[in-house]
Amino acid sequence: MLQTDRETLDVQRTHAVRGRFNAWLLEVLDGYQHRKYAALKREMFGGLSHTVLELGAGDGANFRYLAPGTRVIAIEPNVHMHRWLRARAARHGIDVDVRAATAEALPLADRTVDAVISSLVLCTVPDPARVLAEVRRVLRPGGRYWCIEHVAAPEGSALAGLQRALRRPWRWMFEGCETCRDTARLLREAGFASVEVTPFTLPTVFAPIRPQIAAVAVR
Repeated sequence: MLQTDRETLDVQRTHAVRGRFNAWLLEVLDGYQHRKYAALKREMFGGLSHTVLELGAGDGANFRYLAPGTRVIAIEPNVHMHRWLRARAARHGIDVDVRAATAEALPLADRTVDAVISSLVLCTVPDPARVLAEVRRVLRPGGRYWCIEHVAAPEGSALAGLQRALRRPWRWMFEGCETCRDTARLLREAGFASVEVTPFTLPTVFAPIRPQIAAVAVR
């Protein structure tokens, strides 16, 4: 078995142990993340309505940016997040359908949704290319995938060196989160009709996740 395969299995095997910690951590950091991302998320997600598929819905932090009455199919494999997810849905008037599934195997038929969203999720999944293939599969023609992701810093930079140095402990602590992923390239290679990527730097004390992108991909 390859080393990367063993690491993926380790993450999956210990998910239940760290799941409670990460569910708690998301709640603790909710206000901080809202301050950092609110304007961008309102711009990206605020106009969506009807039915939205959210990958890695976590504790429902993105529900505040959606219109009340929106139906959200919330994919969240960490069951320790679900009580907060449902509570936030009730608070923001979201009709939520919580599914304890993975983004690599979405429990939806082909071409069934017009909008998919995610934030800081493609960094964590073991097989992001497979996730993007699943997104394309469930989107109707013309449907859009909106995402925000932290990404690898420019090669040769001090920050890239820090990301590499912290990769393994960061991955272990945060349920598989990768610090060095070239997500923009993955999006462009996924077969979407068009992909628009906007790089930005997040002003945060968490240095490994400062380089980020906001992207929209059209089916």
